[in-house]
Amino acid sequence: MKKFISILTMCFSIVMVAQKNVDLIIDNAKIYTVNQNFDTAESMAVSNGKVIAIGKSADILKNYKSAKVQDLKGKTIFPGLIDAHCHFTGYATDKWKCQLWGTKSWDEILDKITDYAKTAPKEWIFGRGWDQNDWTIKEFPTKERLDQLFPNRPVYLKRIDGHAAVVNQKALDIAGITKDSKILGGEIELKNGKLTGILVDNAMSLVEKHIPEIEDKLTIQYYSELQKECFSYGLTSVHDCGITERTLGLLEKAQSQNKLEMKVFALMEDNPDYYDRWVKKGRYTNKNITVGGFKVYSDGALGSRGANLIHDYSDKKDWRGFLLSERTHFENLAKKLKNSDLQMCTHAIGDSANRTILQIYGDVLGVKNNRRWRIEHAQIVDKNDFDLFGKYSIIPSVQPTHATSDMYWAEDRLGKDRLKYAYAYEDLLKQNGWLPLGTDFPVEEISPLKTFYSAVARKDSKHYPENGFQKENALTREQAIRGMTIWAAKSAFQENEIGSLEAGKSADFIVVDQDLMTVPEVKILDTKVLETYSNGKKVF
Repeated sequence: MKKFISILTMCFSIVMVAQKNVDLIIDNAKIYTVNQNFDTAESMAVSNGKVIAIGKSADILKNYKSAKVQDLKGKTIFPGLIDAHCHFTGYATDKWKCQLWGTKSWDEILDKITDYAKTAPKEWIFGRGWDQNDWTIKEFPTKERLDQLFPNRPVYLKRIDGHAAVVNQKALDIAGITKDSKILGGEIELKNGKLTGILVDNAMSLVEKHIPEIEDKLTIQYYSELQKECFSYGLTSVHDCGITERTLGLLEKAQSQNKLEMKVFALMEDNPDYYDRWVKKGRYTNKNITVGGFKVYSDGALGSRGANLIHDYSDKKDWRGFLLSERTHFENLAKKLKNSDLQMCTHAIGDSANRTILQIYGDVLGVKNNRRWRIEHAQIVDKNDFDLFGKYSIIPSVQPTHATSDMYWAEDRLGKDRLKYAYAYEDLLKQNGWLPLGTDFPVEEISPLKTFYSAVARKDSKHYPENGFQKENALTREQAIRGMTIWAAKSAFQENEIGSLEAGKSADFIVVDQDLMTVPEVKILDTKVLETYSNGKKVF
């Protein structure tokens, strides 16, 4: 009997020794791994910020032990969500500005900025977020009433898409802008030979460069505050498009002060002073921050009629928008970046801009490749140009909520025939078999759930239209989840680190209160993020 007990004790000891100690075990969950087969799992072991093992509960509990075992009682887990195109640092530093999102008239804006001016922290009255397409009179405002209200204080009010602004005379005077001023790739609007105060695309920079930047300490505080908001939506990684070297330094400073924990994939702004330095330096990583390429603007936005079209705008005769730089600018930058490991990621909205960038990428890259150069937005593509994405392995990086925000007026700009080939996400996905998704916040709301819903339902948050907008280009739920996780990671060469829940990858994941893969479509937007984990640490 003693011998039997001894053998039993020895066997139990071997089992106990075989169990590896880990930091955290997630158990009794429905885990969408988003691996190659889109497998689901029940349990996951996490240590040192990484997924150690994932699979059936019995196997994980047999092989691992932890002082922290979390029973999720059947709740659903997805990998941490990734926004493949946003303006994280830009939105963060908008926090001191007058918020104009959702305003329904020019009068409402004037009331808001008048109140804001009483306590504004700076001399400049800076607002962001108006959209004339939401007003009864869908026309750009003019500066007369701004001049009356603020004759001695500069006012700068940026449109929701960041591609147009209305300013007062004081701002124009500071910038030295007159009715005779000209700029390539922009418009200084005149009516009856007089300045209206409307500046489009490159013309905006003539004023913006005179607006003082906020203090570093406050900037870092705003990064931290926006990070909390992102975590609350389930975002654990963002692609921050078009930052300066100063901004990169502040991100790194925030990280070193433990005020920034989320993963940031940054694209540098299109600044000629940066080219040679970054081509020589190449891809750069500092812990959770990576610089992977350049964000370039080829044209403007459809809403402000700066998008470069092949044929005239349907609602503006003899107007096709414009490229923001000469074609040679894009060609020369592409040739420079070909000799580095950096990506070229170019904003292109109009069909002419998309054709121009597709042709330039194709001329420089020549064949199928693994460079993952991106076209950001790829919003309106001529029907004869779609195959160029696949031919030259060019990645369209799209934002589904643009479709459901623009659908009310896009036909006015484009007409029915061109609209068929706009926001064509399923057609774009077919070109390479994968498609990264983002929001472009603050142009759209941060919520990745709205990205998901817009992608699969092709409806706005009020469930309009009933049958979906151009539903033939809707994505499946699996495609949408992949676009917000593993495909977004792949578009930044990070698919071996994040984007799915597999052994050896970062333990970035979210717990939600309902299963996005099975919940009725009408209830998708009711989904709540309950918990967010980044590198195995609960951050929300």
